[in-house]
Amino acid sequence: MKNYAYLKDMYADSYFPKFLVDKVKTILIELCVDIEKKSPKDLDELYKLTHTATIKINDLQDEFFEHNSEIETVARESIGADFDFISKAYGFNADGEELIAPREW
Repeated sequence: MKNYAYLKDMYADSYFPKFLVDKVKTILIELCVDIEKKSPKDLDELYKLTHTATIKINDLQDEFFEHNSEIETVARESIGADFDFISKAYGFNADGEELIAPREW
């Protein structure tokens, strides 16, 4: 996962402040570290980890607004695709919507 290009669409779009995209990327990398440390045994354990990461991303929404941006369609699809990629990379066949179920974006 070290060489994976996280959030490609968000980095390519000047609408999203790079330092905030970096914060989302950090959350995704922390999710990978948590998966490696905790070795979830099933989807329920994986979902607990992804939901925690999703809530952290929710908490960034105000910061996006303050910088004339928001976590909208392009961001939602980019973030969701990365959650899906991460789950598959660790051997899970997870439901994409359930991975990010507590999202507010």
